[in-house]
Amino acid sequence: MTVLVIATLVGCGLMAGIYAAFSVAVLPGLRLRPAAEAAETMRAVDRRILNPVFGLLFGGTAVLCLATAVLGAVLGGTPLLITGAVVSLVGGHGTTVAVNIPLNNRLDRGGEWAAFVRPWAVANHVRGLASTAAAAVLAVGLT
Repeated sequence: MTVLVIATLVGCGLMAGIYAAFSVAVLPGLRLRPAAEAAETMRAVDRRILNPVFGLLFGGTAVLCLATAVLGAVLGGTPLLITGAVVSLVGGHGTTVAVNIPLNNRLDRGGEWAAFVRPWAVANHVRGLASTAAAAVLAVGLT
């Protein structure tokens, strides 16, 4: 179980880093550009992030979190391990699927930057904080 939790923790930490990069660099940089240029750049980023490495990282971390939560519950793992995994699944992956991806799709279909950027940024902060919290809780749960 320890190896599984460490892999889950690393995945959550890497996802937190990706979300943080968007929060502290990508979105602030895009906000300096004209709306049409920012929207086109974000569309390009959204298309490019759909690659095997990101897919493995995002999907793999979700699978690891699910395995950590389920095996933790079945094998009597500490509540912290189960909680960390669930926080990532709900706050990180769930927010991505429920909010960020639909906003990306809307923007890709010609949606307006002004209607996109604020809700996307807020959801990105949520998933970033959730992934960071998940990694921290998993780390504490290992001790």
